[in-house]
Amino acid sequence: MAVGVFDSGLGGLTVLEAVTQRLPEVPFVYFADSAHAPYGVRTAEDIYNLTCAAVERMWDEGCDLVVLACNTAAANALKRMQETWLPPEKRVLGVFVPMIEALTERKWGDNSPPREVAVKHVALFATPATVSSRAFQRELAFRAIGVDVEAQPCGGVVDAIEDGDEILAEALVNSHVEALKRRMPHPEAAILGCTHYPLMQKTFQTALGDGVTVYSQAALVAASLADYLTRHPDMVGPGTERRFLTTGDPARVSSKAVQFLRRPITFEKA
Repeated sequence: MAVGVFDSGLGGLTVLEAVTQRLPEVPFVYFADSAHAPYGVRTAEDIYNLTCAAVERMWDEGCDLVVLACNTAAANALKRMQETWLPPEKRVLGVFVPMIEALTERKWGDNSPPREVAVKHVALFATPATVSSRAFQRELAFRAIGVDVEAQPCGGVVDAIEDGDEILAEALVNSHVEALKRRMPHPEAAILGCTHYPLMQKTFQTALGDGVTVYSQAALVAASLADYLTRHPDMVGPGTERRFLTTGDPARVSSKAVQFLRRPITFEKA
């Protein structure tokens, strides 16, 4: 019984790389809904339906636990899935939780009233759909007070990364950082709220300046998943096979994946 890792495209490979390094004994199935990527420009209802379909496909592969390594899916679909759709024997986790835990320095299960935290000015870089959902601000407000979050929708960045156009991606990142800094000149921390963006982390850091702490999700998600599986060992069964599935063209997706991880990866048709 493998653990599923889902993304609309290839950005979730940054999370997969981190979790496989942290949990080398755990089998993973990665699912890229490349035929419908990017999700960041879709409606919330469309994102919800596509995410549910992808998760059901991963259940067919024996993944009773699925990690939504896609901020857009987590922001627009996860809460509704957990409240109205998910069977009791299945689990779907998102990538927002570890990020907010790190920012607020408190565990998700801590239900004490919101309190002040050290960081007061936070820049959030995410897809247009993630920004419009306000999911990050909503979850943060449950746990922290006095935090000013300025969100910047980063249109075009995911497409450029998926196309392997690093020059365009770098130019877009610089443009989006410049736009945000006009509204928040001195952020203390920056959240890279898309699993594609760690591939451009150096560009974000350079544009923001050394005084800004840039939070990237991969390592935080890996640590959180390791803790979850320690507490819920029944969610992983025997087996060592790792698989890569896509709704897109397997040959093209496999070729693009090599650019992400710098090693051969073979995708199968989902």
